[in-house]
Amino acid sequence: MTIETGSPETGSVAPDFDLEVTGSERVRLSDFRGRRNVLLVFHPRAFTPVCEEEALDLQENLAAFEDAETDVILVSCDTAPARQAWKRQLGLTYTLASDFWPHGAAAQAYGVFDETRGTPVRGTFLIDKSGRVVWTLIADADTRRTELVSGPLGGAQAG
Repeated sequence: MTIETGSPETGSVAPDFDLEVTGSERVRLSDFRGRRNVLLVFHPRAFTPVCEEEALDLQENLAAFEDAETDVILVSCDTAPARQAWKRQLGLTYTLASDFWPHGAAAQAYGVFDETRGTPVRGTFLIDKSGRVVWTLIADADTRRTELVSGPLGGAQAG
């Protein structure tokens, strides 16, 4: 497995991203600057058991993220139509974004793209309102995250 290195460190400025949500809708980190925190969650593929568990965990905890003024963005290299079909199937209400083209560009910028598989590994980045990384967790594609965010979630509010 070959994974890009250079994940942003805690306290550093998070790389901007520009991802497709639907054919006409995009999501960018700059859209949130000064307004909301972002929990940026990369995962390998839609329609897989571990990714489904994590997606549902995020949905189950959405109220806590909302209380902390944090928007969740779940990202993989699947196409936008596949992402939206999976979102409907699971009944998710937060943003699912596609890093399909340029293939894996956001995952590469965050240092979580597995060149061998052509998919992200499990990378989680809590980004505060000023655009700085507050907390990160990176696991390989086959390892389920034991936490999707830790205690610092409340600390992101001050950002």
